[in-house]
Amino acid sequence: MIASPLIYLLIIALSVAAIHLLATKTASKFFTYVPAVVLIYALMMLFGMSGLFAHNEAIGHIYTVTKTNLLPAMLFLMLLEIDLKHFLHLGKKLVSAYILAVFSLVVAFVVVAWSFGFNKEMAAAFGALSGSWMGGTANMVAVGSALHVPEDAFAYALVVDSVNYTLWVMFLLFLVPFAKIFNRFTKSQSDLDYLSEIGCACSMGAKRYWLLIALSLVVSFFSQLLAQYFVILNTTTTMVLFATLFGLLASFTPLRKINGSSEVANTMLYILIALIGSRAVIENFSGLGLYVFAGFAILALHALLMLVGAKLFRLDLFSISVASLANIGGVASAPILAATYNKKLVSIGVLMAIMGYLIGTFGGLFVGEILLSLSH
Repeated sequence: MIASPLIYLLIIALSVAAIHLLATKTASKFFTYVPAVVLIYALMMLFGMSGLFAHNEAIGHIYTVTKTNLLPAMLFLMLLEIDLKHFLHLGKKLVSAYILAVFSLVVAFVVVAWSFGFNKEMAAAFGALSGSWMGGTANMVAVGSALHVPEDAFAYALVVDSVNYTLWVMFLLFLVPFAKIFNRFTKSQSDLDYLSEIGCACSMGAKRYWLLIALSLVVSFFSQLLAQYFVILNTTTTMVLFATLFGLLASFTPLRKINGSSEVANTMLYILIALIGSRAVIENFSGLGLYVFAGFAILALHALLMLVGAKLFRLDLFSISVASLANIGGVASAPILAATYNKKLVSIGVLMAIMGYLIGTFGGLFVGEILLSLSH
């Protein structure tokens, strides 16, 4: 049994590094269906449940300190990539499709939560999931921390995020050949040539990892400091909102052009996922089926609302599909779907997905509070 907080963090760091290397350096399709974040969480949860990590005060303290400091730092770096100017250049059709995707997901989460009669724990877990399905895993961690989701419930939500998302990607890719039929049904004109002129907000030049780490930790410090004086709902929520605000403001400055923010933010995300997983203790998986079924119900209602919206606003299949996957899948999958339609449109998927880093936190907190108010 490991009782030293230093060795505890060392094992987490080594495990994260090993899984990341396997995911990036091997050609195995395993990681296509089982994302690295899920494998990291599962491995750390296995270590925790096996009794490898002692539940003493020292490890509990280092867990809290590390998580509290990394969370706002990660959010700040994620949001540095946002480029609102490029996003607005997408045009009325794609922006409308993106708004429709966000709105339909909010409605779907609320309706399913009310229909299934979520309890407090399940409501909080699906609030965190809504952060992921309107943004990404980073938003899920942020919203989950703000809503104080128990580690075992977070594990269920992470499984839903992985399983349901994978099938959703497959479904949207399956629909690609039927684009012309769909567009005739919605009476849309899919003229996307102008989009090839729009570039993503990609960073260029040398990586500045140490500068980004130092900058993000300074932001983390001030976010925590301000959260002590201006409390919105709770301290963690306030800290998350301040970090989000700082990241959004910094995206309008030359700081956005510093290369390497995505890599540092993802590293912080993996460590946060590992930390949460190391504290999860699941006694049985009897409730997992309900979580997965509720997840599919949300996606089904989301799909129905997207179809109705596409018909009403005459949106084409490319627009609503990429908008949907930019929310539910994020940067890892939206560009792939966009490229399936036209390789020149990859940057559209990137732009939409990056916007989710901003929308996901606010949207997830909003949905989470509604779900908790409906729970029993």
